[in-house]
Amino acid sequence: MRLSFDTSLSEKYNSSAQKIRVMSESWLGDNMYCPNCGNPRISHLTNNSPVADFQCDNCGEIYELKSKNGNLGKKIADGAYSTMIERITSDSNPDLFLLQYSKSLSVTELLLIPRFFFVPDVIEKRKPLAATARRHGWVGCNILFGEIPQQGKISVIQNSRILDRQNVIQNYDRIKQLRTKSIDSRGWLLDVLSCINDIPKTEFNLSDVYGYVEVLQKKHINNNNVEAKIRQQLQFLRDKGFIEFLGKGQYRKAL
Repeated sequence: MRLSFDTSLSEKYNSSAQKIRVMSESWLGDNMYCPNCGNPRISHLTNNSPVADFQCDNCGEIYELKSKNGNLGKKIADGAYSTMIERITSDSNPDLFLLQYSKSLSVTELLLIPRFFFVPDVIEKRKPLAATARRHGWVGCNILFGEIPQQGKISVIQNSRILDRQNVIQNYDRIKQLRTKSIDSRGWLLDVLSCINDIPKTEFNLSDVYGYVEVLQKKHINNNNVEAKIRQQLQFLRDKGFIEFLGKGQYRKAL
């Protein structure tokens, strides 16, 4: 796997955004394997595909790519808000590759966010474009990258270092255990997981998580028994090996 873009691909384009799109998509197609099944290549989809950029010919997993110069930050600009919400609440939502590149047009970071880590709460609705804009009234969105639990950010390249392929595949395989059947259950699971991540201790107790009841109630206003829902999610995370139950309301985070 090489880290530098092929700059010759951008020569016929004038727009900087077009140049980066062509170079980054070519780079991913030439270098990236499928984290879901380990297939050595993922194939570039046709340009008129409305949802995604790449697909694995072996397992059918679909991937989208977004690239950014410099630090990814807490927010990542995306397309139309309504389209994004429709996608993440459907069964066809793609996994997302986030690529960070340097001024020298070399890949410095590559993260994979599995599709089941996307919920409406991590999509921010932007203000409509002004009446003077060419697409006036259009409403875009931002992906709130900082709101996605750390477990859903799988590193492929880190600090310009290519991580072991088998470890990436194993990490993805492990995180697939957090897939849920509905968007509501997905939201609860990720919200409780974020609360656990926020607890500074490796070992914590049930009352530590109950300290987030008010936060969770604001996110799930139609639920009248938040504590019971917390216990349900803790049991799920315990069964999947993401936390360990120590007895008497005590837990330990899995490393």
